[in-house]
Amino acid sequence: MVKETAHKINKPRAIRRLVIWYKRNSAVTSLVDTAANSAVTASNVAGNVVSGAGSVVSTASNVAGNVAGNVVSSAESVVNTASSVVSNASSLAKNTLQPLVFDPLKRLQSSDNSLDKVDESQSNRIWIAVDGLGGDYAPEPILEGCLEAISRFPINIKFVGKIEKVKIAAEKLGLLDLLEKEIVNNRLELIDSGEPIGMNEEATAVRKRKNASINVAMDLVRNNKAQAVYSAGNSGAMMASAIFRIGRLKGIDRPAIGALFPTRDQTRPVLVLDVGANTDCKPSYLHQFALLGNIYAKDVLQVKKPRIGLLNIGEEECKGNDLSLKTFELLSNEKSFDFGGNCEGRDVLSGSFDVVVCDGFTGNILLKFLESVGGVLLDILRSELPRGRRGKVGSAFLKSNLLRIKKRLDHAEHGGALLLGVNGVCVIGHGSSKSLSVVSALRLAHSAVNHNVMENLNQLQKLQVLNA
Repeated sequence: MVKETAHKINKPRAIRRLVIWYKRNSAVTSLVDTAANSAVTASNVAGNVVSGAGSVVSTASNVAGNVAGNVVSSAESVVNTASSVVSNASSLAKNTLQPLVFDPLKRLQSSDNSLDKVDESQSNRIWIAVDGLGGDYAPEPILEGCLEAISRFPINIKFVGKIEKVKIAAEKLGLLDLLEKEIVNNRLELIDSGEPIGMNEEATAVRKRKNASINVAMDLVRNNKAQAVYSAGNSGAMMASAIFRIGRLKGIDRPAIGALFPTRDQTRPVLVLDVGANTDCKPSYLHQFALLGNIYAKDVLQVKKPRIGLLNIGEEECKGNDLSLKTFELLSNEKSFDFGGNCEGRDVLSGSFDVVVCDGFTGNILLKFLESVGGVLLDILRSELPRGRRGKVGSAFLKSNLLRIKKRLDHAEHGGALLLGVNGVCVIGHGSSKSLSVVSALRLAHSAVNHNVMENLNQLQKLQVLNA
């Protein structure tokens, strides 16, 4: 008896949540106008549903559409009539509505937005130097993302760029007042610099143009005025500036760019490196990438015993080119991490590995391919959805789920990649980064600093293999 009472009490609460879900869902909102004229008819249908639960069960699909129309047309009517529908036709509600609505609702209410998950135990705000002129659309989206990140995370920003140009961008975005407010609050500081290194320029240009925005930002880290640096500009120039300004870790021949890829387990991404810093690699380079990735996975991803994989064309140790064969031998003999063997392309997103190492040429192709998957997948699913009234109602229920699928595959949700192997926390953003990507990248920088990644990376020099 107590169990039945509790069940009845929870139903109105579930209905109220359903109403809230409709209000928040932009696709269903568009149905409000078209369904308003059928309010009276839908109300009568709901009455028939209550009186004839038996016939409702036999025509479940039609009733589901009418109930959905009734919910959209009038939120107050739903609370009054739909509660009686659920109580008198519980089997219908369980078998028809629950798979379509309540499960997505519960998933919606779970905290999907990882951007808001920040370790609040770190009360001190850290300073991050940002190359405000780096990127295809800079400085507008970079500035917008920085101002948003300041309000979300315990970070302060040293925004590097031409000050007049930055203020013009802030005024264009309507953020000038917010910019000045953050400056007064000492949470943002404008640092003047020269022009950025262009995307088409050689990386060695950083040696000639000392006043370039990336060099000024990197100097802030070198002089301990910032604890991390972010740039969405020329990645080669950023890598060169990091090597020249703050130096490599002792024992590391080539720094690598590590990018996070989604897996089947939403809470456990896989780190792939290198994804573009070194197109031609030696076996010793890939060995070092594995050592770097192992520490990153432990500190930032909080994986106790990361499983390392070598990207290859087959699982067998005899497969692959000369680079793969020699690297496999090195990784197999390494005792400081768990080497899981070769990782085929289909295994990268399976969740079987926590770190996957490869040369920068292969890794960059893999990264660019993944960036296109989310949009293509969503377009295919849209084209396959049924047409007509039922299709529109079904699409309304599925839209949020499809968008979350795209979100998990969207590179903007990860924002940037860490440059591992240099003596500082450096995050490289995509050249086309918008504000969301900047926010994600700054969160990554904060996480790396907060988990003391550099302290553990510096311990690598004690390994005998790096001193050999």
